[in-house]
Amino acid sequence: MIRYALICEHEHDFEGWFGSSGDFDDQQARGLVECPACGSKAVRKQIMAPAISGTKRTAKTEGQPTRAMMLEAMGRLRQHVVDNFDDVGDTFAKEARAIHEGKSEVRGIYGQATPAEVKGLVEDGVPVAPMPPEPPKKTELN
Repeated sequence: MIRYALICEHEHDFEGWFGSSGDFDDQQARGLVECPACGSKAVRKQIMAPAISGTKRTAKTEGQPTRAMMLEAMGRLRQHVVDNFDDVGDTFAKEARAIHEGKSEVRGIYGQATPAEVKGLVEDGVPVAPMPPEPPKKTELN
């Protein structure tokens, strides 16, 4: 495996793992590499220093930029769902099944479902995904 530091046209930094250096080029050519923050497919490799053991980098600071980027992306995704999908509350499982079976208008929905309801939907082939959590308040971040 090889890890590349990547950056998109909007200057979002992230990393990607590939089986070989040629895998990145192949996946990028097929439009499979995209920025997790904005979805841009205009992604390029950044200049990287080789990983050398014994550096003074600490675990405390190592994951912070990635964590912040992921929290931001999840917050934007959640807000997009809230702004553009119908909140069906605790009738989510019933409404998702009705849409899947063609008994209700096709549209994006969100709401609440019990673990048993979600399991039943997944087993029946109804496409569902968990809603990203609300981003932590600035006062709750380390």
